[in-house]
Amino acid sequence: MASENLGEFLTGNKIQNSPYTLNMISESYCVKLCQVTLTLQEYATLKLHIKNGYHNNWIIDNLPSAAVGLTATGERQKHYAGGFPVGFIASDTRDAYVYNHVNIIIDYHQRDPDVEGYRVVGFAVEPMSIHHEFQGGYEWDGENTEGWSKQLSTCNSGAHMDRSMIRANQIVKKGERILYTYDVTWQSSETMWASRWDVYLTEDHLVPAQVHWYSITNSILVVVFLSLLVVSILVRNLKRDIAGYNAIAALADEENEDDVEETGWKLVHADVFRPPDNMPMLYAVFVGTGVQIFITTLCIICFSAIGFLSPARRGSLMTATLVFYMICGIVAGYVSSRMYKSFRGRQWQLCTILTATLFPGMGFFTFLFFNIVLFFLHSSASAPFLDVIIVAAMWCCVSIPLVFLGAYFGYKAKASEFPTVTSTIARAIPTPPALLNPWLGMTITGVVPFAAAYVEFFFIMTSMWMDQFYYVFGFTLIVFLILVITCAEVTVLLVYYQLCAENHRWWWYSFFTSGSTAMYMFVYSIFWFRTLEASRMLMTYLLYFGYMFLFCFAMFLVTGTIGTLVSLWFIRKIFATIKID
Repeated sequence: MASENLGEFLTGNKIQNSPYTLNMISESYCVKLCQVTLTLQEYATLKLHIKNGYHNNWIIDNLPSAAVGLTATGERQKHYAGGFPVGFIASDTRDAYVYNHVNIIIDYHQRDPDVEGYRVVGFAVEPMSIHHEFQGGYEWDGENTEGWSKQLSTCNSGAHMDRSMIRANQIVKKGERILYTYDVTWQSSETMWASRWDVYLTEDHLVPAQVHWYSITNSILVVVFLSLLVVSILVRNLKRDIAGYNAIAALADEENEDDVEETGWKLVHADVFRPPDNMPMLYAVFVGTGVQIFITTLCIICFSAIGFLSPARRGSLMTATLVFYMICGIVAGYVSSRMYKSFRGRQWQLCTILTATLFPGMGFFTFLFFNIVLFFLHSSASAPFLDVIIVAAMWCCVSIPLVFLGAYFGYKAKASEFPTVTSTIARAIPTPPALLNPWLGMTITGVVPFAAAYVEFFFIMTSMWMDQFYYVFGFTLIVFLILVITCAEVTVLLVYYQLCAENHRWWWYSFFTSGSTAMYMFVYSIFWFRTLEASRMLMTYLLYFGYMFLFCFAMFLVTGTIGTLVSLWFIRKIFATIKID
């Protein structure tokens, strides 16, 4: 058994040693591996696995196997992620056939011709289905030692197996004897050991780099359009409003009149910093958790873009995500406590507990539920019990104490001061025009940030659910920053119009306005599920939609937090520039 790390176990990757024998620069021809006779249960299980599209995932020297197959036109093609299938279903008879022969193709590189030393720089597997027969009609039970030396009539012991040599495929049925064989081919390559992962990451240039540049261009155009909109509308209107309010205030001072009529967003100055009417504690918890996830995501993307978290280091991305999320717990506790204190909340213990347990609790118990179900289904995707205990210990013994530590400093810090004084009685909110209905903004606005990131989101989805290698984290960083800017600009613009409509309840409005981006991501994931061509097992639907809901909820917290904090900064700025009696 090869060694794995925590990230590999949590992502369902378990490494086991195989019975295949490979010697450096030593060719092998039609080597017998084993022979099995299928019982009724083994037949049913193998056929079900083939029908559901199960794959073999092999690694040699930390290189995953590329799958060699034929396209619809009969051309050989390599696929560098996802392994190779266990078998196939015949399109005409619907019978199941197993790939019982593999051509193992290994590329090696000799750095110094004068030194007898080689390095593995490529690994591919070409699966084949062959109904093997022994010469002279010999029948082997799979155990008699004489069978190992008997020659097969279905493959040549002096030449590597080719698809043109196959007479019949190996069918899967009860009582069928299946002989497993393999060839080993060694090929010299000019690829250096340091760059051997390049072909895996680029899928041999299957996806052109222009596609990612198209994504960046699309995102930049959205940001430029929004920026021009904000500058032309928001900045111009604000200058006019502030100048008008200050002129009215100066006129009132000169004439000692208090009944000068005011309009617009200044009317809500006594209510604009009033705490949310509904669930202020939950609001503070959401913002604190959103900051924690935002910093974690930004750190992960940056470290991946630099190269510290490469797909070549299996499980490193998941492990780093857990570590960064735990460390950022101190920031979550500080932010949520500061905001809850500004709301004049008194149940600070409950607020801190919810910050430490709400989102991580949802994630952990969702993972635990799926892991238990997968364990009873005998799935390799289930994580070992020890690793589940390790994750629980990391949460309880590291993350939660850090949240409480951050909350301690947050509550000890001086309360946030606002530029206006909040009145005792809340101002009545007039009925808004149809286009300024808060529900309209909270549901439709998210489509703009989503449009700025949907192309890159497609590649991330493909990496998550189709086992593709994702490596263009530089593009991801740019798109993520563009997403942040877009959420901020859209939210500030709509919050300004709500204030002009004398609606001072902007806290939850700003959160849901930018947070609705996650709703469109989840809707997109529903339509994208069709392209996955997944099995119709109930567990498949539970896993996909359960984890996608968790992912989109995390994005809801991140984008909502961006809208909240930027709106808070914006409102503090504009109300600090006007004179209020």
